[in-house]
Formats: sequence, C-alpha cells, structure tokens
Amino acid sequence: MNVSLKDNSPPDSVPLVEMRGITKRFGGAVALNDVSLEARAGEVLAIVGDNGAGKSTLIKILTGVLRPSAGQIKIAGQEVAINGRDDALQLGIDAVYQTLAIAGDLTPAANIFFGNELTKSFLGIPFLDNARMKSEATRVLFERFGTRLPDMDAPTESLSGGQKQAVAIARAIYHGDLRVLVMDEPTAALGPQETARTLKLICNLRDQGLAVLLISHSLDDVFEVADRIQVMRRGRKVGTIKVSETTHEEVLGMIVGSHEKKEVA
Repeated sequence: MNVSLKDNSPPDSVPLVEMRGITKRFGGAVALNDVSLEARAGEVLAIVGDNGAGKSTLIKILTGVLRPSAGQIKIAGQEVAINGRDDALQLGIDAVYQTLAIAGDLTPAANIFFGNELTKSFLGIPFLDNARMKSEATRVLFERFGTRLPDMDAPTESLSGGQKQAVAIARAIYHGDLRVLVMDEPTAALGPQETARTLKLICNLRDQGLAVLLISHSLDDVFEVADRIQVMRRGRKVGTIKVSETTHEEVLGMIVGSHEKKEVA
C-alpha cells in the first residue's frame, strides 16, 4: 500500500473515517448489505445492535481483518484500500478487543512493547532496554490515561480489569500515530468501578483527538461516553442519531425494528 495519511489532518467538515456501500458476503450469506459509516476526529461513535447485526464484521473490514465484497473506504477524505492489518496500522487504525490479547505472565511494559521492544547496544550487541521500556510505559499510562499501576514489575495478570484495558490501549497508542481506535465490548465482565475507569479512558482518548468506535451491548455505557450512535440490524444500517437527541427507548426501538430509521449529520 502506498497511501500514508498520518501527517494529514482532515478539515473539520471531512470525516476522519468514511465507509460507503460496504457489503460482505460469505458464500451465499450476506453479512453486510450496503452499510455506511462516518466518524470524526475527537468523537466517540457507538455501534449498537443485536448479535448478528453485522457490527463485528464492519469493524473487521475497517481494521483489515476482512476484505469487503463491495464498497469504499476513505480516511481523511482520501480513498484507501485496506487489505490487511498492516495497512490499517499504517493508516493509524487499531482495535482493542474484548479478549485484550495480553500476555498475563509479562509485565505491563513488556506487553506494551511486545513485538516492538526497545534496545540498547553494548560492544555492538543489542540488548533489551528494560529500564527504558518501564519508564516509557509508566509515562504513557500516566500522561495519556492518568493511570499509575501499583507495581510495574508485577505480571499483567495480577492487574484489575480496568488496568489491563489501559495496558492494551497504551500498546495500541504507543506504536505509530494512532488516529482511529476500535473498542469491542471494553466493559464486558468489569465491575462498576472498573467500568467507570474504562469509560474515563475512552473520554480521554476522544479529548486527545482520536476517533473512537465503540461497540457495546450496554446502552448505559453508550449514553455515558458516545457522541453519536449508529444502529445496525440484520446486516444493515438502521440509522445514526446524536446521543443528546435520543433516549434509551428510541435506540432500543431502532435495534428491534419498532422505530423508523433515523439519520443525523
């Protein structure tokens, strides 16, 4: 891929992410049918719908896990081809899934730098720079999320659910110029306090200018942090609505099909 957009900021009127007419077929089954999406820098766009609505398929196309059968993707107003995860990462797009993909026996710093370890040389021989990775991990967690871990030398499996979320997000943010972060059910299985901390992390990311795509079954969480909500049902986009102009009941009605399609700018 030869398109690099990391240094180009779109005008406020241009969405950072545009997906148009996205269709995905698996054999004779249609998982997505002519779906569109827009997300702007500095906003949280929630994507909601029942199981099988097509939410995960849509974000897997954006993050390069799947390729669309039809449709167009634009980043910062420029059409791009995302043919794999490396293409997505080059464009500043990453995802944190519910499973987090964290190595529990490694320290937080080792997880954040996994696959991109910092090194130093002695007599021309490279060695892991563990002290620098620990220092950088501590800095990123505090400066970006206001998070201080109780023990940076402890295995990550000893952390709370919200702290693990912070480590997973820090890994995505630290490497490259992240502009779009997909979060798939980030508060699943978390208690109230850890959920509150994770939602605060999401707000911090939005305030730092990222476009955050939030997939969640919790409408309470969605209404807490999202700016707009996109509703999907049976592989189609039902509508998009501002959080400030809707209610739980209206969104639930759109999910189950008892309310009409609704669109906002």
